[in-house]
This record gives sequence, C-alpha cells and structure tokens, in this order.
Amino acid sequence: MFAPITLEILVLVLGFALLLAESFSNAPSKRALPKIALFVLAWVFAFSFFTAPAPDTVEPGSFWNFYSASPISMMFKRIALLTTMGVLVMSLDYESTLAKFIPSSRPGAGTGEFYILPLFTCAGLMLMASATDLVMAFAALELVTISFYVQVAYMRSNSASLEAGIKYLILGALSTGFFVYGLTWVFGLTGETHFDKVALKLAALENSDTAILFALLLVLVGLGFKVAAVPFQSWVPDVYQGAPTPVTAFLSVGSKAAGFLLLLRVLEPFLGVSSIQPKVLAVLGTMAGATLIYGNLAALPQNNLKRLLAYSSIGHAGYLLLAVASVGATVTGFGAVGTTIGFYLFAYLLMTVLGFLVLTAVSTQTKGEEIQHFNGLSKRSPFLAFALLVAMSSLAGVPLTAGFYGKFLVFAHAVNAQLWVLVGLGVVTVGAGFYYYLRVVAAMYWYEPTDTAPIHVSSLSKAVMALLVVCIFVFGVNPRPILSALQGAPAKVAAAH
Repeated sequence: MFAPITLEILVLVLGFALLLAESFSNAPSKRALPKIALFVLAWVFAFSFFTAPAPDTVEPGSFWNFYSASPISMMFKRIALLTTMGVLVMSLDYESTLAKFIPSSRPGAGTGEFYILPLFTCAGLMLMASATDLVMAFAALELVTISFYVQVAYMRSNSASLEAGIKYLILGALSTGFFVYGLTWVFGLTGETHFDKVALKLAALENSDTAILFALLLVLVGLGFKVAAVPFQSWVPDVYQGAPTPVTAFLSVGSKAAGFLLLLRVLEPFLGVSSIQPKVLAVLGTMAGATLIYGNLAALPQNNLKRLLAYSSIGHAGYLLLAVASVGATVTGFGAVGTTIGFYLFAYLLMTVLGFLVLTAVSTQTKGEEIQHFNGLSKRSPFLAFALLVAMSSLAGVPLTAGFYGKFLVFAHAVNAQLWVLVGLGVVTVGAGFYYYLRVVAAMYWYEPTDTAPIHVSSLSKAVMALLVVCIFVFGVNPRPILSALQGAPAKVAAAH
C-alpha cells in the first residue's frame, strides 16, 4: 500500500525530471515528453487504487491534520490525473498549431515546456483536493493558478493568446487578493486555519454575524472566480477563446473540479453557524440562478465553438452551484452534495475532454474553430462526427448519458430542498442548452462540407475518443462504480438524494 501523498510526489518528480531532460536535450522533436508523461501518469492513476487510508487517530501537528485521504478526495485526484492525460493527448495533436506561434530558430524548440507544465498543474489540483487547512489550500491553489498563467499566454506571438493571458493574470491576481483577505478575516475571528477547528470556533462565536458574513463574502469572491460563477465570470469567454485549445480544456475541467471541492470545504464551517445559514444559502441560490441564466443564454448566439463551450462552462457551474445551494435541506449534508458534485464533474470530464479532442483534430486541419468549420463533418470523418455528437448530447443532458444522470442528481437535490424557482430556471436553461449544443450536431449532419478532404486522426487520439464515448454511455446507464468510489462504500443512489 502507498501513502496517498506519494501520488503528488510522483507527479512532481515526473515534472522536474522531464523539465531537466528537455533542458539538456537537443532532439528536434519533443513528442517523446508527453508520451513518457502519459505512461507514468497511467501508473500513478493505477497506484491511486492501492493507497493506504488515513489513520484512525491523528496526533496533534501530524501531517494528517493538513491532508485528507477521504474517498471524495481520492476521486478528485483521479479526475485531475485523467484530465491531465487527456490534455497531453490533445497537446500532441495541437503541436503544429503551437509551433506557428512560438518564435524559434530551431524546429520544435519551445514546445517542450508546454507538455510539462500540465504536470505541475495536476500536482496542484491533487494537493488542493486533499487540503484540510486554509494555508495548504491556498498554496495548492496558487501552484495551479500560476502554472495556468503561463499556459494561457504560451503562444507568445499570438495576440489573442497574449490578451487572454493578461486578462487572466490581472483578474486572477485580484481574486487571489480577495481570497487571501477573506482567509485573514477567518484567522482573525477564530485563530485557526484547519477547517474543522474553524468550524468549531465560528459556531461558538456570539454577536459576530456581520464579521463572519464579510469574511465569507471575500472568500466567495476569490473562489467565484475559480469556478466561473456570476458575477465573477467575465474572464471566461476571452480567456477560453484565446488560450491554446488543450489549455482551455484543462481550465474548463481541472480548475472547476478543484475549485468546487475547495468551495464545499470552505462553506462547511460557515454553514455550521445556524444564525447565518439562511443568508448564506440565499446568496448561493442567487449566484446559482444568475450563473444558470447568464451562461446558457449567452451561449445561444455564439458561432465560435470554443466560445460556445466557454459560456456553457459557466452554465454548468450554475448547475453545480444549484446542488451546493440545496445543501441545507439534505439529510446527509455535505457528503451527499459532495457525491453529486463529484459525479457531475466526472461526467463533465468525459464529455468536455471528448469535445475538445474533436475540436483540436478539426481545427488544426480546417484552420478554424467556428461552427461552420464543422459543416458536413459526418462526410469527412464519420468517427469524429459521432464522437462530437455523443459529447454534445451528454453536455445537453440526453438520457442514457453520464451528463443526464449528473443533472438528474442535481435536480433531485433542488427538488428535495424545494428550490422551485431555481428548478424552473434549470429546466428552462436545459432547454436552451439543447438548442445551442444541437446546432453543432446540425452543422455536422445537415449541412454540406465546404471541403471534401478527409480529416486524419492519430491512432492514440482515436483510441482515447472511443474510450470516452464508451464511458459516457456506460456510466450514464450504470453510475454505481463512480458513486461507490466517491462514497467509499457500496453506492446507493438514494443516498445522493
């Protein structure tokens, strides 16, 4: 059995080893780097099923006071690993586009770091998933954020990429300032940074509701940026469109997954203060409703597929916030909501990575990311068209897909909490989602192609796409394995309700 922290150590060692190897290598092609990384990450993913559980009794000052090895933490680590592997496969297909925007006197120079940086992002996401202390959570969050700053602006001769990087840097630094200031207030009120101890101290405070709410407001501003919740979503469309496509996929899935797990952990102590719980839930409900409306309605007129997926990402954040807003009426509290969010994010991983893999393959050969570039794709590449059909259907919530079951769990929580206004908004926005997702399907199957040349896809990408398609249907019909992994016990769907 391995200690859980071994997983993060292996990923960090891999990142530093490949960085050194790249620095001293004179090989014109750097494609060996992501292939080595994929091989090692696959083994790390396998090792994650053989980690030792946390000890039953924890000594004061022990490492286990800052690190969680709970089933939901381990599941989020696996999501981070799988997302990173998908991004690396995408990066191999994206190499030709990337090389055009990196000035260099040698072929292939400057692309090596692009394959290595996701490993450090992955390590940060994994540490964030296990953080049980505010300081450790912040350190992990900054490791993720700083590596994303570099990746978003990586195509330094592309004005769109540079613009995206500047916007992400400025707004990211601003949100980090709010988050740190919020943590300062939390420490000032409680004298603690461990989540459990903070919860006990906050619950024992008297006549401090205003100060507690102010601290929560500051923290929500910081985390609202990370999960792309309204009104902190303004960066998403431009950053998603300007960033390299693999980085956009990583931002969409990895950052959102870790951000929501951290949001749950931070909210739990505040919701333990009974006097402010209704106000906190009201704020969360308002954010959920605004995020649902803005994300889904703004996606309707989009003609650029990356921009469409950016707005839809905001919409999916709204569904996740809907689950969070219903936590007060859930019998099993954060455990059930965490299970639902974990399954939703796993499903979101499958369908989003699949969609971006197809987008990468098509855009690199058609020289565009507009929906019109997918016209007649079914005739040029039936396999890619079917893969994107499955991804769009699951994102929309078509039955028998993983995306449908994720939405079903979210709406079950909202109905149990009697959040009827939000349920109504959710139903309307799901309808809007069907429209803009199926626009892409209509372009592929109903319109004539502008170019009849076939689109070639590497064997590795085809294999990954086929696996993702199978998983979307398998876990849509039988979600029990994922729910079992999240709960650490035989899954009962009723428990998530």
